[in-house]
Amino acid sequence: MKKGLLLMLAAILSITFSYSQTLEELQATLAIQKDSLKAAQSRVNTTQGKIDAFPGWKKGAFGTVGGSVSNFNNWYAQKAPNNKSGNIGFTINAFANLDTESFFWRNAGNINLSWVKFDDKDNPNDNKTWREATDVFNITSLYGQKLSETFAFSGLAEYRTTILNNFNNPGYLDAGIGGTWTPIKDLVIVVHPLNYNLVFSKTDAIFQSSYGTKILVDYTRQIQAINFKTNLSMFQSYKSSDLSNWTWNNSFGYTLWKMIGVGFDFGVRSNKQEALKYYAINFDATSGDPEPTFENINNKLQSYWVVGLNYKF
Repeated sequence: MKKGLLLMLAAILSITFSYSQTLEELQATLAIQKDSLKAAQSRVNTTQGKIDAFPGWKKGAFGTVGGSVSNFNNWYAQKAPNNKSGNIGFTINAFANLDTESFFWRNAGNINLSWVKFDDKDNPNDNKTWREATDVFNITSLYGQKLSETFAFSGLAEYRTTILNNFNNPGYLDAGIGGTWTPIKDLVIVVHPLNYNLVFSKTDAIFQSSYGTKILVDYTRQIQAINFKTNLSMFQSYKSSDLSNWTWNNSFGYTLWKMIGVGFDFGVRSNKQEALKYYAINFDATSGDPEPTFENINNKLQSYWVVGLNYKF
């Protein structure tokens, strides 16, 4: 009996020792495999860098989709205890760039749209439809004849408007020539002192076209699972500072699984002509306040942001 028990204990210890040895061997093998993967990824990154350095078209796109819905019944703590609400929005950034030894041609587009809905179930007269919230549309085309590795004589065309509501009212078309500086890869700085800002609008008394300086700064980059883009577009009118404007849009995306991740977009803008149009439309002549003009309006900073799922095209 004792001999059998001793034999059983010896067998268990032997199996345990054997398992321990096998686990250590597997961990050592895994460490070697991880080192091999790192080395392979390094070679892949080096090769991809060489491919990216070749002249030719480079195309890409990424976007963000965000949304939510809610339903409340008898939630007395809020003003409308019975309501349904929702919001949905998306952003798409796309580019197509051609780079050669003597010239480049960079094209980019940005669209950001969102809708909101609020249905007060106790109010039969409220607006139950989906309404436009964010409405941004922008396309640019930049051509440059290289004078050196980092500087080029260039021409730029940029168009900005809204598309869900008041399409091309206003719409802005900048066209001009000047210089483009590319101090590092993926960073483009454009300064065009000979630029015409053509404004399309049904309200000519407010919106006016003029000559001025166009400044554009764009940085679009992908670092492994991270995609980001920042774009600053400015116009300084020679006629009046009231006709100047600037817009700064930013997009960030982080890929979590395959092509899906999370994204964050935000933008700010200053445009006194748009502010004057808003105050003129909403002006109440019976209020006793003075009629809105460029001199007396409050040109508040415009802004938007979207957070949601991100999809890399």
